[in-house]
Amino acid sequence: MQNLRKQIMALSLAAAVGGAWAQGAAPAAPDLAAMPDVKPGNAAMIELGKYFFFDNRISGDWGVSCATCHDPKKGWGDGQALSTGYPSMEYFRNAPTVLNAKYRGRFLWDGRLDGTDAGTLARDMITETHTMNMDSRLMQERLKQVPEYRELWAKWRKDDINGMRVYGVIGEFIRSLETANAPFDKFKKGDAAALTAEQKEGYAVFRGKAGCVACHNGPIGSDGKLHKTGVPEHPDVLKNPLRTITMLRHYATSGMPNYMNARSDVGHYAISKDKRDLGKFNTAQLRDLKHTAPYMHNGVFATLEEVIDFYDKGGGVGSVLKPLNLSAAEKKALREFLLTLSGDPVIVKDPGQPDLQVWTTYGKN
Repeated sequence: MQNLRKQIMALSLAAAVGGAWAQGAAPAAPDLAAMPDVKPGNAAMIELGKYFFFDNRISGDWGVSCATCHDPKKGWGDGQALSTGYPSMEYFRNAPTVLNAKYRGRFLWDGRLDGTDAGTLARDMITETHTMNMDSRLMQERLKQVPEYRELWAKWRKDDINGMRVYGVIGEFIRSLETANAPFDKFKKGDAAALTAEQKEGYAVFRGKAGCVACHNGPIGSDGKLHKTGVPEHPDVLKNPLRTITMLRHYATSGMPNYMNARSDVGHYAISKDKRDLGKFNTAQLRDLKHTAPYMHNGVFATLEEVIDFYDKGGGVGSVLKPLNLSAAEKKALREFLLTLSGDPVIVKDPGQPDLQVWTTYGKN
């Protein structure tokens, strides 16, 4: 932990001096980057994946779809502090946006999945009891009964709809969702007028005095690593027995030792079983903050002002960070800058659910 503190302080210092390293003398300080140019994915998979994403028939009880918790109208999250999870369950973490998933180093707040595999993310969410509670074999049989889906599938592959490949199709759709037309990207690409003077001052604070760039860097503002910043527990996790049960069940299925005595969100520790990972969470991306409140892994902060105040104080209990001592003007400038990382709302219309029809080809030659 002491080494991590030193690393963060060193990166912050490097950012504060404006990257004045002599060429070749030392690695460049981290920075935010413009979003890369869009590289189209597999069009047939994306079109089919869109249908699957909005279809509630891929959940166990036919009640929820991927879009239930990742709603285009709510920044591709659900707009709640804590997700509702599968019907009759209450979840213990926030449903994060799926925007810019293709640039994530890790998926999920505890960082348990590789960010390069959106298909596995889809599989995890669809089959997990807490979220959609679906059996892959049942899912594929349901989808086979939809003639339109079989036709769309045939544009991509010549075999039958297969449960494991369905996840890859949904993953391809998720990877197609990207931030576009953000003022910061225009600024980074040479349009100095894309940011106001205050927003530019906020960018300087971000890279310098605040040192945010140490962990929030790259095109989406996330280093893809796990950090402990002491985010306070959301009180409803322990007040609501349904949320407590879900949390403890997650620990049990993750093989966490002594899980029944846990009364806090332990983060990556449940996955790694390494006590050094207690309270560590995946670095959140900074894109589209205008559309994705509330914030943090448990949605405990409703506004960006609260988030900035939290970091200004050096985080919470056990944080590796130090107080920033930002002035009111610096906080305001930082907030205004962070909002420049938001682009146009990414709206995808629900294509509707084609009707089921019994597939009668079984047993034919």
